[in-house]
Amino acid sequence: MRESKRKNWWLACLSAFIFCSFNPSWAQMHINMGEDSPLRKLQIAELAVSNLYVDSVDERKLVEDAIRGMIEKLDPHSSYATPKEVQQMNEPLNGNFEGIGVQFNMIDDTLLVIQPVTGGPSERVGIIAGDRIVSVNDTAIAGVKMSKEEIMRRLRGPKDTKVRLGVVRQGISERLMFTVMRDKIPVKSIDAVYMISPEVGYIRIGNFGATTHEEFLKALDKLSDQGMQHLILDLQENGGGYLQAAVAIANEFLSKGDLIVYTDGLRTPRQEYRARGEGQFMFGRVVVLVDEYTASAAEIVTGAIQDQDRGEVVGRRTFGKGLVQRPIDLPDGSMIRLTVAHYYTPSGRCIQKPYVKGKQKDYQMDVVNRLRHGELTNQDSIHFADSLKFETLQRHRTVYGGGGIMPDHFIPLDTTRYTNYHRQLAAKSIIIQQNLRYVDNNRQELKKKYKTFDKFKSHFNVPQQLIDAIVAEADKQGVKPKDDAEFQKTMPYLRLQLKALVARDLWDMSEYFAIINEESDAVKKALELLVEP
Repeated sequence: MRESKRKNWWLACLSAFIFCSFNPSWAQMHINMGEDSPLRKLQIAELAVSNLYVDSVDERKLVEDAIRGMIEKLDPHSSYATPKEVQQMNEPLNGNFEGIGVQFNMIDDTLLVIQPVTGGPSERVGIIAGDRIVSVNDTAIAGVKMSKEEIMRRLRGPKDTKVRLGVVRQGISERLMFTVMRDKIPVKSIDAVYMISPEVGYIRIGNFGATTHEEFLKALDKLSDQGMQHLILDLQENGGGYLQAAVAIANEFLSKGDLIVYTDGLRTPRQEYRARGEGQFMFGRVVVLVDEYTASAAEIVTGAIQDQDRGEVVGRRTFGKGLVQRPIDLPDGSMIRLTVAHYYTPSGRCIQKPYVKGKQKDYQMDVVNRLRHGELTNQDSIHFADSLKFETLQRHRTVYGGGGIMPDHFIPLDTTRYTNYHRQLAAKSIIIQQNLRYVDNNRQELKKKYKTFDKFKSHFNVPQQLIDAIVAEADKQGVKPKDDAEFQKTMPYLRLQLKALVARDLWDMSEYFAIINEESDAVKKALELLVEP
């Protein structure tokens, strides 16, 4: 018995040592290893199960399940991730990955190259838009029902390693073979950059990653060279990312010393982030677009611009993710992201919306509940208590707390634009698949006819044959409008969407948004505000 106690004591000490070794800032914390210690209790439980349980158990999974169980009882944003999940989670934010460098989609169980990355390894060896990659290192990936994840795993690999690709190209009878040297492939966090009017630029940020600030500066330079005086900053559907990236973006708009955001927690002292006063867009007018999926770092930028009266906010109340997570790296590459503080806007508003610990499902249903309660469609359904009133710092306008950022100008969600017929077409990928086929069959003709995007935007009309193909495929899959009225109601936005998708496949995402934004009520309101005297 004495030997067993000694073993338990040494294992507990070893665990504490490992924990502190991988988290040096925690090494000063007192770790109670007495008889009533929760840590010791957990160690004994794990030892008992792994050594005495009637059947064999996976110790790693046992520990992971225990960690997940603890985390699930906390707030909605503390989390545990396995090594693989950590890699997948960080990739969009790190600014690059290693692979062959193509944008692709799957059509008829075959990888179709939409665009090779400019200057990337695939473009360098001659792979072009419209190519079908059918084999990787002599292993067939087309027609074998291989998952998209497995195909990506085969295509990606360490920089400077070679991969042999079998390619089928329209007009060429034999299969083409390319040897591609993998390289670092940039992951862009800015989706679109273009001039939306002679004096107004438009920048849409998809997330806040390691390269966002650098991309943003290049976008500002590009638009300034084209005569930009004012800016629409589109943060709709931006789920956030790195705090430092958000602070760097906000800094480009604010005066020296202006508070951008501060964090505060029970065991984490208040930390302030202020503008340095050397931004590249400190004087033009700004409108920020947001919606119910704008979250975290995107809310920090929005709140700073609104509270400092630097610009106006258009859209719907943002998500309300204002909890600060500290990453705690574990020895096997897994990670705990533990909430340690709250984010506050310059006026003192807490960005985080209310939640009940351990009630993850209720929290996840928040946006759905907003729709049910009418908040997304009717401004009169939104009510704030007097205790949630705050003032902006320069013009002393009233703004509201309570979670998320409430815009200055409300844009209701247009629930009539997407008919049930359209939703089913999209859900079954009928729209995207038929669009891919159309572009694939007509790419050369389209490129020849529309040598510039401006000409395409002015003169291209979605052909009836594409609409007919969508309707026929939908009918084959049992997707039908309930009546002719629903069909006619679906057509205008479907045609706009298809035109934007064709533009994306011929050029890039900037051209997609240049078309789709023509019918955006939020963009129309932003333009209205920016052209006012």
